[in-house]
Amino acid sequence: MEQNKEEVSKGGGLKNKGNIFALAFLLLLAGSYAYSFQKDALRENEDAIKEQTKKFVQDNLVQPGTELEIEEFVKENGLYKLTLSVAGQKIETYVTEDGKKFFPQVIDLDKDAQAQTASDSPKVVAEAAVKKDVPEVDLFVMSYCPYGVQAEKGILPVVEKLGSKIKFNLRFVDYILHGKQEFDENLNQSCIQKEEPAKFNDYLACFAKDGDAAKCAASAGINKAKIASCVSQYDEKFDEKIQTPPFGVDKELNDKYGVQGSPTLVINGSVLDSGRDSASYLKAICSGFSNQPEECAAALSSETPAPGFGDGKTANANAASCGQ
Repeated sequence: MEQNKEEVSKGGGLKNKGNIFALAFLLLLAGSYAYSFQKDALRENEDAIKEQTKKFVQDNLVQPGTELEIEEFVKENGLYKLTLSVAGQKIETYVTEDGKKFFPQVIDLDKDAQAQTASDSPKVVAEAAVKKDVPEVDLFVMSYCPYGVQAEKGILPVVEKLGSKIKFNLRFVDYILHGKQEFDENLNQSCIQKEEPAKFNDYLACFAKDGDAAKCAASAGINKAKIASCVSQYDEKFDEKIQTPPFGVDKELNDKYGVQGSPTLVINGSVLDSGRDSASYLKAICSGFSNQPEECAAALSSETPAPGFGDGKTANANAASCGQ
């Protein structure tokens, strides 16, 4: 009888062990499913953040049709770091883990912030340090940067008002962010300014409104053959296959003034911070005169043009720009 009990006890022990093994297996299996589910959920969340960020940049920061890809997406210091390829130009940006906040740039607090600012940015002032009888005004842009176009719309009425009392030049940032169309239009505008200076402002005002180069060239009466010849010469010097994304037409001046983005306003060699409405540009440019002419008292519009092509206005007078 005792022998039978012992056998039963042994059998029960085996069954208990079997149950424990089965339970452990089920828990392990459940854990693996949970882990797999969490990984899938995390992957879905990351994919959603990538797509959301890509859409935000496409809708707000680059011109329609610009080639944009996310080449790298990694977690770094509690943020997602995205390496964007924008028309061949690599740009690092950051997004919070919940995908709600986007940072075009971050500053490393372990480094000297003032040193970073000094090395990364030109010195920006409120008025021209040097005064001249005929101020030299250089506006650096990218032809398809919405904020560069915004600046053009704001400054052109000032250029028209001051006329020959200033020397105005449209310059180009020394790299491309908006694809081949920008490379081509930069060359086109450079050549119109060089070969047809009396017609350039009319062309530029039209292009800033419509974004239609052929239409604007026709309405301004531009000599197509003359411009084509000029563009051909530029093409030989600044081969787009080599110069994309760099754009070297005004590279020396970019280096001289520390230009980093579009738009950048330079008056008599000083990089100025100005609003983008005509009244603000008039004030900034007139700060460069040795003796201000009566035109500096003109009442120009204080409404800020909307970014990009068109004749709309915006209440947002921010200092957004296109840049690395």
